[in-house]
Amino acid sequence: MLRFLSSILFIAFFAINGFSQAQNFTFEAIKSHPFPTELIRSNKGNKIAWAMDEKGIRNIYVAEGPSFEPRKLTSFSEDDGQELTSISISDDGKWVLFVRGGDHGANFDHLKPINPFGNLEPQTVRVMQIAFAGGPIRIISEGDEPVISPKNDVVAYIKEGQPWICKLDTNKNEDFLEAPVKLFKTRGTVSQLKWSPDGSKVVFVANRGDHSFVGSLTIGNNQIRWIDPSFARDISPRWSPDGKSIAFIRTLALGGQTDSLTQRKKVYWSIRTAPITGENSKLVWEAPKTNRGSLPTTHGSTNLFWATANVITFTSYHDGWPHLYSISPSGGTPLLLTPGEFMVEHVSLSLDGKNLLCDVNTGPDALDKDRRHILQVSVDKADMKVLTPGNGNEWTAMALANNKGIVYIGSTPQKAPQVIFKTDGASPKSLTASLFPAEYPEKSLVEPKQVIFKSLDGLSVHAQIFDHSNGTQKKPAIIFVHGGPPRQMLLGWHYSDYYANAYALNQYLANLGFIVLSVNYRLGIGYGYEFQHPKSAGHLGASEYLDIKAAGEWLAIQSNVDAKKIGIYGGSYGGYLTALGLARDSKLFAAGVDIHGVHDWANQLKAEPLADEFHKAPDAEWAASLSFRSSPVSSLATWTSPVFIIHADDDRNVSFNQSVDLVNRLMKRKVAVETMVIVDDTHHWFRFSNTLKVFNATANYLKAKLLK
Repeated sequence: MLRFLSSILFIAFFAINGFSQAQNFTFEAIKSHPFPTELIRSNKGNKIAWAMDEKGIRNIYVAEGPSFEPRKLTSFSEDDGQELTSISISDDGKWVLFVRGGDHGANFDHLKPINPFGNLEPQTVRVMQIAFAGGPIRIISEGDEPVISPKNDVVAYIKEGQPWICKLDTNKNEDFLEAPVKLFKTRGTVSQLKWSPDGSKVVFVANRGDHSFVGSLTIGNNQIRWIDPSFARDISPRWSPDGKSIAFIRTLALGGQTDSLTQRKKVYWSIRTAPITGENSKLVWEAPKTNRGSLPTTHGSTNLFWATANVITFTSYHDGWPHLYSISPSGGTPLLLTPGEFMVEHVSLSLDGKNLLCDVNTGPDALDKDRRHILQVSVDKADMKVLTPGNGNEWTAMALANNKGIVYIGSTPQKAPQVIFKTDGASPKSLTASLFPAEYPEKSLVEPKQVIFKSLDGLSVHAQIFDHSNGTQKKPAIIFVHGGPPRQMLLGWHYSDYYANAYALNQYLANLGFIVLSVNYRLGIGYGYEFQHPKSAGHLGASEYLDIKAAGEWLAIQSNVDAKKIGIYGGSYGGYLTALGLARDSKLFAAGVDIHGVHDWANQLKAEPLADEFHKAPDAEWAASLSFRSSPVSSLATWTSPVFIIHADDDRNVSFNQSVDLVNRLMKRKVAVETMVIVDDTHHWFRFSNTLKVFNATANYLKAKLLK
C-alpha cells in the first residue's frame, strides 16, 4: 500500500513538475528572437544585406562571401517603430540604400509618417545611403522605392508621386554633395521605376486613376516616350536583356456599364512586348478569360521576368494553382514549369537568367502542404527540384553570383526565422543563429500538428493544433483566426512578422495550458483557386464563417477539450471572424479577443452604388442587405459572451472607427466589453513594446476568462 501511494505521489509530482516546466517562459522571452526581412543580394559579387528587427530596434545587416559573417551596418538604437524597406546594393558593391519609415503593408497612407514613439515631430519616410564597408548614413531625401543605376553613379526614387534622381555620395566632404533633382513631372502618380541594363534609360508606370501608361526616358533627354498607350492599365515593365525592348502586363481600365455587385468579376490580362522606341506593342500571351485566368492575387501577382533573350517567365492561376510558366517573346503556347497541386510564392530569377527560385507548399512529405520549401526550376524546362526538404519553412531564396549557392530565410517549429546560406551538397549554414538571446525558449516550444476536419458544408479545412498535454485531461481551448484573408498559417514559424507574432502567442498560450487550434479557413491561399475564391464569402455572405464554427464544434467533441471553455481570437480579418463568432454563437465561444477587426462592411468598403436609375447596380439593394447580414453588427441580439477589443488609432488597414462603433453598440446592449487603445501605432504594431502590450493583454484576458 505504501509503495502504491508512493508511486501515485511520484506520478503526481512528475506531472505537476512537468506542467510547470512547460510554462517556464514569458511572452517577452519567446519574442526576444531577431526577425530578418528584406533579404537581398548584389547583382555582382557575393554580397547580401537584410533588415533585422531585434526587440523593435531595426538595423541593416550585411555579409560577404565566401564566409558570410554577418555584420551590423547601421546603428539605430531605439524601439521607435520605423520600418526598414527597399534595401539594395550597388553593382560595384560600395553602397547600400534603404528606406526608413512609413507602413508599407498598409492599405492606404503607407508613406505618411508614423509616430508610435511619441516624438515631438514625426519622422518622415526617407531614402538613406551608407557604404557597404560602414560609415555615416547619408539622408538623400524624403521618398520611397530607390533604384540604383547599373552605372553605380545615381539613384532614382519616388517623392510625392514623381521621380527624382540624385548622385550617390562619392565625396566625403558633404559640402560638395549635389542636391536631388526631379527627373520629370507628369500627370498621375509614378511608380515601378526600372533602369535599362546599361543605365542609360528608365521605364516607369504613370497611374492616372482609371488607366495607366508605361513610359520611358533616356537620361539627359528632355522628352518622355509613351509605350503603346491605350484604353487600358499597363503595369510591370521589364527590360529585355539587350535593353532594346520591354515586356509589360496589360489589364482592363476601369469603366463601362454598371455591373452586378455580387457577382465575381473576371480581371483579363495579357503579356505584351514593345520596342523601347515607343512603337505599337505585340501580344505575347493572353490569359484565359475565366475566373481562374484572372490577374493573380498571390504574392508578386504575375511575377513577370524577361529571363533570357528567348524566354519570358510569369505566374498564372489559370489551371487552379499559382504556377510558373515560360514563353517565347514572339508568342506561342506557354510551358508549365511547376506542375502539381501547390502554389508558388516569392519568385526570384538567377543572375544568369537560367533558373527561377521560389517557395512552394510541396515536397516529399504530405505535411508539406502546410509548409514552405525552396524550389528551383529552369526557365525553359520543367525540371523543378525542392532544395530544402524537411519539417521547417524556407522562403525568399536568391541565387548568388556565379551560382555559388543560395541565401534564404528559414525557420523550424521551434527555431524562429534565420538568414541561411546553402551551397550544393553542403549543410545549410545559419548566418544569424548567434544573434538569438539566451532567454529564447527554443526547447520549450511544442511542434504544432496538422489537423484536417470537415466544415459545416463538407469542405476539408486544414488547421494546426498546439498542445503540450498528453491528452488525458480536459483543457480549455482557443481558436486562432488569421487575417488577410489570403494567408496560410504554417507548421512552424511564419515568414510574416505579423503572423510570427500570432505563432509566438499560440505557443505561449499552449504553455499556459490551452489547446490552440489555428484554422486555415476558405479564402486563404495554398489550397487552390476554388478554396481561395469561394462563393458567398466576405461581405457577400461570410461563407468562410462555416469553417470557424466547424472548428469550434470539432474542438468541443475532443475528449481532452472542455467544451464550455472554448475561446476565440484573431486580428484584422481574423478580428472580423472573431466578432462574427461571438455575435452568432456565444453558446459555442465563451470569450474572445477581437483585434482591429471589421464589424460593419458598409462602413469599411465605402463603396455605395450610384443611386440614380441609370447607373445603379441591378443588385444594389441585395448587395447592401448581404453586406449588413454578413457583418457582426447584424447579430448583436445574440452576442452574450465577453469580449476584449483592441485597436491602434493610426490603423491604415482597418478604420479605427470600426471598433469605436462596435464598442458603443455593445455597451448599449450591456455586453461585457473590455478595451485597449494603442495611440499612434498602426495595424502592424511597429513598436516592440506595443507588441508585448497587446499580446500579453490578449493572453491575460483569455487566462482570466477561461483558465480558472
